[in-house]
Amino acid sequence: MPLFGNSFSPKKTPPRKWASLSNLHLLDRSTREVELGLEYGTPTMNLAGQSLKFENGHWVSESGSFVGDRRELQRLRKRNQQLEEENNLLRLKVDILLDMLSETTAESHLMEKELEELRQHSRRKK
Repeated sequence: MPLFGNSFSPKKTPPRKWASLSNLHLLDRSTREVELGLEYGTPTMNLAGQSLKFENGHWVSESGSFVGDRRELQRLRKRNQQLEEENNLLRLKVDILLDMLSETTAESHLMEKELEELRQHSRRKK
């Protein structure tokens, strides 16, 4: 009799008679999609009275064209372009200011180093 023998030996479960009690696996794919709700269709949404659907990675109006005011759309595009140009100008100014700051910092460090050398030189003369 082993001291640490295998005292736990569960019984084997009997094999199942039926793989599934549901008869959905017997149906063809289109019927299963209808039964299980797997056919989603294209995503749609209603935004400010405008019905939109998602096609090829973009939201498109279901009527095929934008029903908003064309002048408003042109104004928004022009404003967007102005803001992009202003953003580019501001980025350029920030880059110039950073260059000026790094140059001034380098000059300051050089001057501090020269000042320290002059102080050491004057102490040696005394």
